[in-house]
Amino acid sequence: MITTRWANPTTLTRLLLLLTLCAARWSVAATGASDPDTPWGRDYFPNTALVNQDGQTVHFFDDLIKDKVVAINFIFTSCTDSCPLETARLRQVQKILGDRVGSDVFLYSISIDPETDTPAVLKQYTEKFKVGPGWQFLTGNKDDITELRKSLGLFIEGVDNGRNKDHNLSLIIGNQGTGRWMKASPMENPYILADRLGKSLQNWKLASTSQHDYADAPTLRTPSAGEQIYRTRCSSCHTLGDTEHAGLRSIGPDLLGVTRQRDPVWLTRWIKEPDRMLAEKDPLAMQLYEQYNRLAMPNLRLGEIEISALLTYLEEETNRLQPLAPVAHEAHGELHNPDR
Repeated sequence: MITTRWANPTTLTRLLLLLTLCAARWSVAATGASDPDTPWGRDYFPNTALVNQDGQTVHFFDDLIKDKVVAINFIFTSCTDSCPLETARLRQVQKILGDRVGSDVFLYSISIDPETDTPAVLKQYTEKFKVGPGWQFLTGNKDDITELRKSLGLFIEGVDNGRNKDHNLSLIIGNQGTGRWMKASPMENPYILADRLGKSLQNWKLASTSQHDYADAPTLRTPSAGEQIYRTRCSSCHTLGDTEHAGLRSIGPDLLGVTRQRDPVWLTRWIKEPDRMLAEKDPLAMQLYEQYNRLAMPNLRLGEIEISALLTYLEEETNRLQPLAPVAHEAHGELHNPDR
C-alpha cells in the first residue's frame, strides 16, 4: 500500500479548490453557457452601450469585439500629455496595417471623460489626427465605462479614480474568438504592434514556416538615453530626416536641424512645458500650433537631464546627416571645422 503524506492542511485545501474550479468550468462548457475554448466571452465582457464619433450606438461585445482582433485604449480629448502620444502611435499602426483596419483588425479609443467628449468632440479629434476608417472613438455613460475598464484590466484603484484624470497608459490587444489577450505599451514600436495585430493574433495556433538561425541575427547597437527618449516619446509625431517613413509621422515638423534653427533656451522650455507656452501665446509656439492643424504639442513630462540628453541626440544626428561644411580661417587661410 502506498501512503501519501501531505506537508500541511493548506495543500489539501488548495487541491480541493482546484478540483472544484475545474468541475465548475467543465459544467459551464458542457451546458453550452459559454464558449468552451475561452472564458473571455459574453459572460465575461459587459455588452456596454457606447456611441461613436458618428453618433451611432454600438454594443461593446456584440458589435465591437465578438470574434474580432482588436486594440483598445482609453483616452480623453483634453489630455495634454499621454493621450496625444497614444493616439499618434496608434495612427502609425493604422497606416502600417492599411486597409486591414476595419476588415480583420479593429481599433477602439474610449473616452474616460464622456461628459466633455461628446460624439461631435470626438469627431473633431479624429480629424485633427487624420484618423482613417476602421478606428472608432467612443463615449457613453461614465459608470459603464469604468466597469468596462475594470473588466479589461485597465483600471488601477487610487490612480484611475483620482481627481486629475490620471489613467492606466496600457492598451489591450486581443482576439476574442481565441481568447488570447495581452497588454501593450502605447509607446511600443508601431511595427511591433502592427505585427501582433496583423499576424500573431490572427494565426497564433499555426506553426511558423520561416527558418531562422541565431547565427544570422544582427548585432544590435545600444541606443543612447537621448535616442531612447526620441524613439518612445517623439517619433510618434516627428521624423528625424527619415523621408522613407515620413507618412507615418506627418503630425509634427521634422526635427533634423532643430538645434541649429531654434534658440536653445526657447527649445528647452518648449520641450519642458509646451502647454504653458501655448497658454501664454508665445508667438513661435502659436505659429507651430496653427501650422500643424491646431494640434498641441503634448507635455512629455521630461526633466532637465532627459531634455539635455534628447537635444544632444538631435544635435548628433543632425551633424551626422547634415555635417557643416569646413570654412576657411581668414587670418591664416586654413580650413576650420566649427564642430571640432
